[in-house]
Amino acid sequence: MKILSAVAWPYSNGPRHIGHVAGFGVPADVFSRYMRMAGHDVLMVSGTDEHGTPILVLAEREGVTVREIADKYNAVIAQDLTDLGLSYDLFTRTTTVNHYTVVQQLFESIDANGYFVEQTTRGAISPSTGRTLPDRYIEGTCPICGYPDARGDQCDNCGNQLDATDLIDPRSKINGETPEFIETQHYFLDLPALADALGEWLDEREASGEWRPNVIKFSQNILAEIRPRAMTRDIDWGIPIPREGWESKRFYVWFDAVIGYLSASIEWARRLGEPDRWREWWNDPAARSYYFMGKDNIVFHSQIWPAEILANNGKGTRGGQPGEYGELNLPTQVVSSEYLTMEGAQFSTSRGHVIYVQDMVARYGPDALRYFISAAGPETQDSDFTWVEFVQRNNSELVAGWGNLVNRTASMIAKNFGEIPTPAATEPIDEALLDGVRGAFAEVGRLIEAHRQKAALQEAMRWVREANKYVTDTEPFKLKGDYQRDRLATVLHTLAQVVSDLNTMLAPFLPHSANVIHRVLGGTGEFVPMPRLEQVRDLDEPERGYPVITGDYSATPRWERRAIVPGAPVPKPAPVFTKLDPSVVDDELARLQGELA
Repeated sequence: MKILSAVAWPYSNGPRHIGHVAGFGVPADVFSRYMRMAGHDVLMVSGTDEHGTPILVLAEREGVTVREIADKYNAVIAQDLTDLGLSYDLFTRTTTVNHYTVVQQLFESIDANGYFVEQTTRGAISPSTGRTLPDRYIEGTCPICGYPDARGDQCDNCGNQLDATDLIDPRSKINGETPEFIETQHYFLDLPALADALGEWLDEREASGEWRPNVIKFSQNILAEIRPRAMTRDIDWGIPIPREGWESKRFYVWFDAVIGYLSASIEWARRLGEPDRWREWWNDPAARSYYFMGKDNIVFHSQIWPAEILANNGKGTRGGQPGEYGELNLPTQVVSSEYLTMEGAQFSTSRGHVIYVQDMVARYGPDALRYFISAAGPETQDSDFTWVEFVQRNNSELVAGWGNLVNRTASMIAKNFGEIPTPAATEPIDEALLDGVRGAFAEVGRLIEAHRQKAALQEAMRWVREANKYVTDTEPFKLKGDYQRDRLATVLHTLAQVVSDLNTMLAPFLPHSANVIHRVLGGTGEFVPMPRLEQVRDLDEPERGYPVITGDYSATPRWERRAIVPGAPVPKPAPVFTKLDPSVVDDELARLQGELA
């Protein structure tokens, strides 16, 4: 089956912190890696989102051009996500000529079908700079529920769609000043003309039972107050509107960013030398698509992007015909995570209450972070990262649980045989463990496919505990002499098979250590393929280069037992995971306080 993993586009205004990747990065990668192992043809795409006012503000603050800011953080973010092991087929950016072309063409298709209307509206500008303030950079009191920190596009408390002009006592998030509202002309996406089609699609998605309840209910609720939404802005940084007289305006960053899923797929196919290959994921009704993001982006993935697709397809009340890109598939599922906080407070780069992916990976390795996010992340409710829990989970679960099982198995094999032993007759206790672990493949896989990654990891780790109990029960370290050697060989062969099986099961969560454990048990090469960072040229502007994340994942192992091979050499192992000293907690909290000071 064709599976599109559409991963939220990180905004190119700084390195990623762990709250970001807990929402979009790690969950998408676990799912994509598993689906490849299950035999599906996965296309995982994303890139850096590089348009909009915030980048303009940052460039001005740093005294550089907007392009320099976009280039700087595109490279930083691409490195962050590669180091974390996120297995993109293509991670690109929204400032490519390819993306500009796709966005403008989709605009033409939607406009030709009649779903863009010109309206005069009141737009917000900064009195001190004269620059447009985007909806999300205006806060105020919600006129519906009274929430004091509603945004200019929606209220996170009651879920209603808003305009910045609706807010009571609006203020700029950039500098706190009261915005000035002026009349301006914009293209609006006629969402009311698409509301019936959106409602039918969401009802079908609810009936499927696949969506998380909070996501489907929120998505259905926002349809109640649906109204046209401006898709252009008075700004000079972004994708130009292909209309005479509109030279001073650009597309709204959220109009173009969600189109990135399509444009990245097209770029991937073009770079592959098969320019129409992307259609297998976008035009084939049998293909399935999964969109991964944090909950603050639900509205753009369950309303705005589906509305753009329906408008392109001519499926609203105005009718119409599919555009150049054909009839595009609507999302199969919007997989939204809740928020990850840190030490009881929201992440804030401006206040220094943050830990960046690059620092986390450098100090503790990528898999320790991936494990915490998978085990304790904000899957269906907000969760809190604390250094106490991070150290505890690392030491008691990764090191004392999984790492200990791998190390003691490999150490006993190395000491007694030097290679995977040939088993003799098995006993019921051996068969029970082997059968149980083999059966866990189906359950762990089912849970990952249902986006219940916490439960999937818990099930895999339950069998880690069962395997450690098997060591306690069989006491292979007490099997001495030639008369017990056959029994020792059988126990250690059983353990090696179980470790191999569990390594396969844990590979989507812990790909870096999966490759290490593969070699510990005598394997060669790379067990699970890893992404690579490549410098490429723009396909349509070859004088410009940029980094992309890509990879060849064709050698991904299958989601099943692989019989271990007797005779494979097993040397004395080094620990796979690093036990953290409890002082890490105090050191990190002191570092955090220093950054906040």
